[in-house]
Amino acid sequence: MATLADMGLAAAINILTAVIFLVAFAILRLQPFNDRVYFPKWYLKGLRSSPTQSGAFVSKFVNLDFKSYLRFLNWMPEALKMPELELIDHAGLDSAVYLRIYLLGLKIFVPMTFIAWAILVPVNWTNDTLQRQNVTYSEIDKLSISNIPLGSHKVTVGSIAPYFFHATRPSHTNYEETIANILKPDKKLPSIWCMEAPVPFWSILSLAWCLVGAPQFPNLKPTCLSVGLDVLHSDFMIHLSQFSPRFWAHIVITYVFTFWTCYVLRKEYETIASMRLHFLASERRRPDQFTVLVRNVPPDPDESVSELVEHFFLVNHPDHYLTHQVVFNANKLAKLVNEKKKKQNWLDYYQLKYSRNQSRRPLMKTGFLGLCGDKVDAIDFHTSEIERLSKEIAAERENVTNDPKSIMPAAFVSFKTRWGAAVCAQTQQSRDPTLWLTEWAPEPRDIFWQNLAIPYVQLTIKRLIIAVAFFFLTFFFMIPIALVQSLANIEGIEKKLPFLKVIIDIHFIKSFIQGFLPGIALKLFLIFLPAILMFMSKVEGFISISSLERRSASRYYIFNFVNVFLGSIITGTAFEQLNSFINQSPKEIPITIGVAIPMKATFFITYIMVDGWAGIAGEILRLKPLIFYHLKNFFLVKTEKDREEAMDPGSLGFNTGEPQIQLYFLLGLVYAVVTPLLLPFILVFFGLAYVVYRHQIINVYNQEYESGAAFWPDVHGRVIAALVISQLLLMGLISTKQAAQSTPFLIALPVLTITFHLFCKGRYEPAFIRYPLQEAMMKDTLERAREPNLNLKGYLLNAYIHPIFKASDDDDEDEEINEKWDQESVLVPTKRQSRKNTPLPSKISSNSSPSLPEEEEFQELSLL
Repeated sequence: MATLADMGLAAAINILTAVIFLVAFAILRLQPFNDRVYFPKWYLKGLRSSPTQSGAFVSKFVNLDFKSYLRFLNWMPEALKMPELELIDHAGLDSAVYLRIYLLGLKIFVPMTFIAWAILVPVNWTNDTLQRQNVTYSEIDKLSISNIPLGSHKVTVGSIAPYFFHATRPSHTNYEETIANILKPDKKLPSIWCMEAPVPFWSILSLAWCLVGAPQFPNLKPTCLSVGLDVLHSDFMIHLSQFSPRFWAHIVITYVFTFWTCYVLRKEYETIASMRLHFLASERRRPDQFTVLVRNVPPDPDESVSELVEHFFLVNHPDHYLTHQVVFNANKLAKLVNEKKKKQNWLDYYQLKYSRNQSRRPLMKTGFLGLCGDKVDAIDFHTSEIERLSKEIAAERENVTNDPKSIMPAAFVSFKTRWGAAVCAQTQQSRDPTLWLTEWAPEPRDIFWQNLAIPYVQLTIKRLIIAVAFFFLTFFFMIPIALVQSLANIEGIEKKLPFLKVIIDIHFIKSFIQGFLPGIALKLFLIFLPAILMFMSKVEGFISISSLERRSASRYYIFNFVNVFLGSIITGTAFEQLNSFINQSPKEIPITIGVAIPMKATFFITYIMVDGWAGIAGEILRLKPLIFYHLKNFFLVKTEKDREEAMDPGSLGFNTGEPQIQLYFLLGLVYAVVTPLLLPFILVFFGLAYVVYRHQIINVYNQEYESGAAFWPDVHGRVIAALVISQLLLMGLISTKQAAQSTPFLIALPVLTITFHLFCKGRYEPAFIRYPLQEAMMKDTLERAREPNLNLKGYLLNAYIHPIFKASDDDDEDEEINEKWDQESVLVPTKRQSRKNTPLPSKISSNSSPSLPEEEEFQELSLL
């Protein structure tokens, strides 16, 4: 069990680590040769020039202005200066709203911390319950609810009867054993573990005689019988049903915390919904505002997918349909292009190496990872490989564009107005709800093109398989979690492995192991988890990067809850109370677990310090991008374009960052009432993370997409889930204190919280999943007034062409491909006989009649 000294050592190590990271960042960011690492966003926007291009030779690499080192912490106030509206314009609404998650944490937990420390900490500390119970505890645990006395002042007859007979017949020394055998013949006499209430002694004796003495010893007339019977019901029974008044403090504070959290959540939901609608109304024109994705296009023997899509939308959206782009399965082509790019990077590296030393041609091995195989000339080898891949790419590109099997039953359909796109995206297109499925198209840079090639019918099967795989991943990860928890309680290990006692008993080693090692070990175990969960999301077939990240974040949150939170409590409890579990009856195990849950606060505090303090400080240092940039800059960079690609600004990483924040919300809400000591550590995390990520968003991250804060309903829902979990756990914990009378007071909280969530879901969530037609019409009207001659078709024509068809090594080939796609956007004449009744002139056939269809023919067309 970690002590105050262990926690102090852990805090010192993590604070020192965080300070080292922050100081190192403050110095490294001032050096000119690191400018592109710590300010890449400004370079990508073209608003910053490299300081290494001018000045003296030494000043190109080292900052010689010593006064700037005295202001090395000025990045903190600078990060807070940019107003939110300017931040939205600079980095987008997603980034600005992401920062508000940290502000939400501060708004919720700052008042909670003051209230909890002013009320609950004194209530918990001024008890000695843990000292009188046979459980392992530390001084930290005395600040928790575990130190509150057991709620019910019940008195067992088996514990009182012996004292009754001692009082009535002191000469009979064997009455204690006799009564014990009468009550519990096969068990030892229990002790008076709950004799805390000021119950009148004679009332207890009278009750004991009525229940035990009189039936067994009818001839025995106790002298106390007439004394206590008259006060039996008026005094003893009242105290019997009463629970500790100290619990009322926790119950009332729980209500206060719940109402405050819900109030803050509602205000934040309202604010962000308003920000989203304003952002969409004032946003610049983007292709996704006019485009929907159509999936599960039914096969037709007479028409190709492209013809069928055009025919369907000309019939059903005659006034608004503009153009479309079918989806191609170009995954193999993309793989070849990526392989060629890697070969080109290696060729650039060897050519640069040879240019620096032309006395010797660079050599390489052709085997696995260049460790085995024949030695060949590296430049010639990669040149020949690039030529081979270029031929394969040309052949595969031709195959994709000409093979009907490469065309997927899906298309991006663009409309003349936002209103037309909103109607199509938010309505059912066919009588068969499984065909012609429409949804808002992601913006082009948000599309995960690889998953568009997955047939729609396979998605359900894939998601079922991944759900099963995720279950087993979560279950088997309990093994390393148990190992981590064994480090968190070294005393239990010493009992089972006594040969380690000599080493572990060294004070510094013991403090290091219990105060620091569990947190860093858990952090290391979780390093590869985000990549695994992202891979699972890709297999499930989500078509946008934003939806992939949201899905991965959802699974990460579930994983954190089950393994990091529940797993740490359950396995930690098992290790800490191992001896108690072995020597107690099964019905008492839940009580032991209930008492031990608050004791895991020490482990979570160490995890917060490692992950939330040192980890956040390490994020701003950007050690990995710093090393990789200088390696690429030295070995690969030949042009400014190469140097720009080497910067690697990264992005927010919603799939990893948001679940981390939600874990801290969960810990804070659960332990706010149970162990308030944890709250200041949570506050440090939210405050430090807000400043660090605000700096990174302003100067570093280049967000891959813009979803208009579509993730906020997930954030709100997970905070609500954490709040409900905290209420249920508190109910379970108090029930172990024999305070069942408090259940009616606490059971209302989850009901009220869920009702509040349903209210917010109905009131604010529609702004995040649907686009109001009123807003669409207003924006269309304004655009027509401002730009009456806008060529919208030219703007949208190639917006949703697979990027692999846009990429080309030379301008001639690129121009040729674009010409080809422009020609292919005009479809071939249809063979379908019903085409003659299309109500508008066909985009692909001049012979189509604009006449309106008859009723029967229209019914035929509606079947499409």
